[in-house]
Amino acid sequence: MKELIKLFLIFFRIGAFTFGGGYAMIPLIEEEIVNKNQWIEEEEFLDIIALAQSIPGALAVNTAAYIGYRKFGFLGAVTACLGAVLPSFFIILIIAKFLIGTMDKRLIEKIFKGIRPAVVSLILVAFFKLKKGVNKTAFSYVVVTATILLVTVFKVHPIFIIIMSGIFGYLCFQKE
Repeated sequence: MKELIKLFLIFFRIGAFTFGGGYAMIPLIEEEIVNKNQWIEEEEFLDIIALAQSIPGALAVNTAAYIGYRKFGFLGAVTACLGAVLPSFFIILIIAKFLIGTMDKRLIEKIFKGIRPAVVSLILVAFFKLKKGVNKTAFSYVVVTATILLVTVFKVHPIFIIIMSGIFGYLCFQKE
C-alpha cells in the first residue's frame, strides 16, 4: 500500500508541475521511475515511451498506466493514471469555476511566455534521451529522414507514419 501511495504521489507531482503535455513529462518520469526509484531499467523505459506514443491516448497517461501495471498490476495502473490526470482535472475545474471572466488576459499571456521556453527545453531533453535508445543503423536513419519529410513537407498524419514504420520494421526485422 505504501508503494502505491508513493506511485500516486510521483505521478500527481509530475502531473501538477508539467506544462506542455506528455513529452515535457518524459524527463521527469524517467528521473523518478528509472533513476530515483529504479523500478524499471532505462532501456525498458525507452520502449515504454515508444509504445505509449504509438497507441491511442495521452502519452503521460499511457506511460503511467504501463509503469503502474508493470510494477503493481491493475491497481498500480489505476493509481498511476489517477495521479497523472487529477492535477489537470482540478486545475481545469478551478479555472472554470472561479477564474473564467475574472482573469487578466495580459497576466496569463506573460506567464505563458515564461513557461514556453521551459516546455520546449523539456521536450528537447526528452528528444535527446529517446535518441540514445535508437540504434544508429541505415534503417533508423531512413525512418527518421522519411518521417521528417513526410510530416513537414507532405503533411502526412503522424498516425499513418507510426503504422507504416511498424509494418516496415516488422518486414525488415522478421528474421531476427
